[in-house]
Amino acid sequence: MNATLIKLLTFGMALTVSFSCNNKRSEEQSDKLTKQKEVTAKDILGNPKYLAMSYEGYRETSRSIQPTVDQLKEDVKILSAMGVKIVRTYNVQFPHASNLLKAIHELQSADPDFEMYVMLGAWIDCKNAWTDQEPDHNSESEQNEGEINRAVALANEYPHIVKILAVGNESMVRWAASYYVQPSVILKWVTHLQSLKAEGKLPKDLWITSSDDFASWGGGDSSYHTEDLAKLVKAVDYISMHTYPYHNTHYNPAFWRVPVDENQLSPIEKADAAILRARDFAKSQYDSVASYVRSLGVNKPIHIGETGWATISDGFYGPEGSRATDEYKQARYYHLMREWTNASGISCFYFEAFDEQWKDAGNPNGSENHFGLFDVTGEAKYALWKLVDQGVFKNLTRGGNPITKSYEGNEKKLLNEVLPPPAQ
Repeated sequence: MNATLIKLLTFGMALTVSFSCNNKRSEEQSDKLTKQKEVTAKDILGNPKYLAMSYEGYRETSRSIQPTVDQLKEDVKILSAMGVKIVRTYNVQFPHASNLLKAIHELQSADPDFEMYVMLGAWIDCKNAWTDQEPDHNSESEQNEGEINRAVALANEYPHIVKILAVGNESMVRWAASYYVQPSVILKWVTHLQSLKAEGKLPKDLWITSSDDFASWGGGDSSYHTEDLAKLVKAVDYISMHTYPYHNTHYNPAFWRVPVDENQLSPIEKADAAILRARDFAKSQYDSVASYVRSLGVNKPIHIGETGWATISDGFYGPEGSRATDEYKQARYYHLMREWTNASGISCFYFEAFDEQWKDAGNPNGSENHFGLFDVTGEAKYALWKLVDQGVFKNLTRGGNPITKSYEGNEKKLLNEVLPPPAQ
């Protein structure tokens, strides 16, 4: 056998081995992606291995400046590092949701082991919402159909990522005076989406819900207990309810104020006791929804679509108000809620991942801007300090900034700023 022939044979064998190895890798990646596609909402919801988070990630004072795909990748990597595997979005009116899905898809293409799923929100409004005309709460906006169609298109484009589709956000609760609709509108679109599933025009394992205040799901005023709401409870795949003890420290403060028998406690001890009562307040709202659902003869999962705690407020929740607002109280609430929901098989889409400045752009110290577990620059608030110490966020950045602790890690300074709730 001459040298040239030996070289040719050797080269051919190398090509064969290389092709075989590459093909095997390709098959392994395909298998991993297939496994991800097999994960359904039923597997995710109620599973503490799939921590849930509400996320949009707007970094500027206006939503007209959308996060880029690279910025979304930054945030998704940070959330993944802390164990979050499903995030909730709110609308498909802006490019945000489609860009987020693209970002996750690209991360998974580069690393098939990367897991992140989405609860995709479709925003629902009443007629004349957000205009200078009187909102018509008995009619729906002409925009709703387009919003639902966009959500359906994204759910079909990214079936391996979109596992839940939520029709509306706090769209039925009457304090949402600018835009709320009657349950019949939500029922109409939930029924439409369930029909698309039955016809094979949406993934059969996609779960359909609506994410709304506990009262809208029958847990509060009995005036919400309508025939259409009962039909909606039966139409959704699960109940996604919101509970906000934080806001109730102002609007319904009996549980929050320091009782006489706790007057001798230190400010921190008073805060700890109040946050325990806040956790129990959230549990009572959850139980009230569960009770209503049972009264209809329905047995289906109930999860928490939103709950959270702000860290800055110059309004109702600050020093001149309920004094609910600081990083210590947020941390206590966050961990208590995670402990309860994880142990109880309840998913909790905690609100929210990062501070967003657009929500109250005219008032930088407004509470709505400060619900994040991270601030806009990527500083981890007190709730996440232990994860920083553990090196969970090593080599991760937000806007080029490494993930560091708020207060420069000075716990004494943070604790000195904790105010006890007002006395009863």
